[in-house]
Amino acid sequence: MEEYKIVYRGGEGEIVEKKSRFIATVCPVNTEEEALLFIEKTKKKYWDARHNCHAFVIGERNELSRCSDDGEPSGTAGKPMLDVLLGNGLHNVCVVVTRYFGGTLLGTGGLVRAYSKAVQEGLANSLVIEKFLGCKMKIYTDYNGIGKIQYIIGKSQAITVGTEYTDRVTVEILIRKPLFEALFKEIVEATNGKAEIEVGDECWCAVADGEVIVF
Repeated sequence: MEEYKIVYRGGEGEIVEKKSRFIATVCPVNTEEEALLFIEKTKKKYWDARHNCHAFVIGERNELSRCSDDGEPSGTAGKPMLDVLLGNGLHNVCVVVTRYFGGTLLGTGGLVRAYSKAVQEGLANSLVIEKFLGCKMKIYTDYNGIGKIQYIIGKSQAITVGTEYTDRVTVEILIRKPLFEALFKEIVEATNGKAEIEVGDECWCAVADGEVIVF
C-alpha cells in the first residue's frame, strides 16, 4: 500500500440513547500491546460503567483486528464498532465505547446503532489524516527559472517543504511515489535540463493542521 488513513490525534464523543450514555474514546496505536494498554487505562477511568466495549485494527493492511462486546449481547457492540473503523478505511486505531446503563433495554438493533453512532461521534472529534508514501526532491534553479518550476509544482500534488533563496533558488518538495517520475520529467523538459534535481529517500508522510509530517 502506498497510502492509508490513520488517526493522528484521538478524541472523545458521547451520545445518549434512552438515558444510556455511550462515551467513545479513540486513540492511535501501532501495536497490540499499545491497544491493550489503552483499553485497560480507559476501563480504569470508567471503572463504574456497566460496559467498556472495544475494537482495534493494526497494520498497513489491517493484519490484526480485535473486538469485544464486554458483556453486551454477542455481536451488538464490538463487531459494529470494528465495522465503523474498517468502513472508514482506518488503520492503527483503537476505540473504547463506555456505556452507563440508563435503565431501558435498547434491543439488538438499538445497541448496534448506538455503539456504531458513538464510534462515529468519537472519530468526528479526532484528527484523521492520510499517510502516504512519498519521495523527497530538491530542485535547484536560477531566479529566471523559479516561476516556471513553482507553476509546475503548484498544479501537481506535491507539497512544498521549504524554499531557500541564495545565489540560486532551492525548493524542497514531497511528492507521492506514483507521481514522482511524471513530475521529474516535466521539470526537466520545462527547464531544458537546466534545473538540478536531487532525489532523496522515500518516506511516509502526511499533512496535519497545515503542517507536513514525516514519519
